[in-house]
Amino acid sequence: KLIFTTSLLLGTTITISSNHWIMAWAGLEINTLAILPLISKSHHPRAIEAATKYFLTQAAASALVLFSSMTNAWHTGQWDITQLTHPTSCLILTSAIAMKLGLVPFHFWFPEVLQGSPLTTGLLLSTVMKFPPITLFFMTSPSLNQTLLVLMAILSAALGGWMGLNQTQIRKILAFSSISHLGWMTIIISYSPKLTLLNFYLYTLMTAAVFLTLNSFKTLKLSTLMTTWTKTPALSAMLFLTLLSLAGLPPLTGFLPKWLIIQELTKQDMVTAAVTISMLSLLGLFFYLRLAYCATITLPPHTTNHMKQWRTNKPVSAMIAILITMSTMLLPIS
Repeated sequence: KLIFTTSLLLGTTITISSNHWIMAWAGLEINTLAILPLISKSHHPRAIEAATKYFLTQAAASALVLFSSMTNAWHTGQWDITQLTHPTSCLILTSAIAMKLGLVPFHFWFPEVLQGSPLTTGLLLSTVMKFPPITLFFMTSPSLNQTLLVLMAILSAALGGWMGLNQTQIRKILAFSSISHLGWMTIIISYSPKLTLLNFYLYTLMTAAVFLTLNSFKTLKLSTLMTTWTKTPALSAMLFLTLLSLAGLPPLTGFLPKWLIIQELTKQDMVTAAVTISMLSLLGLFFYLRLAYCATITLPPHTTNHMKQWRTNKPVSAMIAILITMSTMLLPIS
């Protein structure tokens, strides 16, 4: 585990601090290889299948990254990441990063992989593994095709909202929420890249809070989430607030990036895009509310045939407490 976590950190650091395309590619490869054993650790067929799917998509995306940088090097004669100027290279790179991140139309692997992996690995997959591709986006953002990015962003927000509506598995719901959040990050990348990073940091914060809370509950399905309120009532109540924050409701942290992004889009005369993506985030609000209802508001008698869990006196870990506080309280600071 020590080797895998250090490799993860090393791969991420190599990618985000590199200037040369080959170094960035090497960092992405180290990352992929380090997360694979963490996905397939349980040796369950679903886990092995998830690891295989993850490996194939990430290998294809890495090959595309290499291909786009090589095409750019043929045409311009340099390997600098910030100087990606050739239009074909930009298109290929956009699709490669979209595959890495799980943006629509390359999103099909992500819910499956998240469903097959344990909760802590799922947290790594939806936060740490998204960071290097987003930094590549950040560095190449001036030369990318804006129309394509906005189109992909709106589609991601739409499909992330729609496909999450009918799910009962919590990890799949969180995967679709991740896809729609990535849509919000992509729509603003060519206008104000700093907002993308801000959105990513706050998303990481809130998702980490949700995943760690669910991990302390040991819940994977909505029906088991219904019985957890007896175990740690205070944590369930805070999970409710964190989920609403993830949905982006105003007094909470999650509203901050959405607010700033809508403001920036209206400055850029993209009012229709802003309205569309705001309406599409309502779809996400529906399934967050469903999670929140199952976590706190729906009290028995209910028809699930699960044993009620005993209330524990085990203190909640400080990490969860800090994360939940930040993911509900950060809006006034801004």
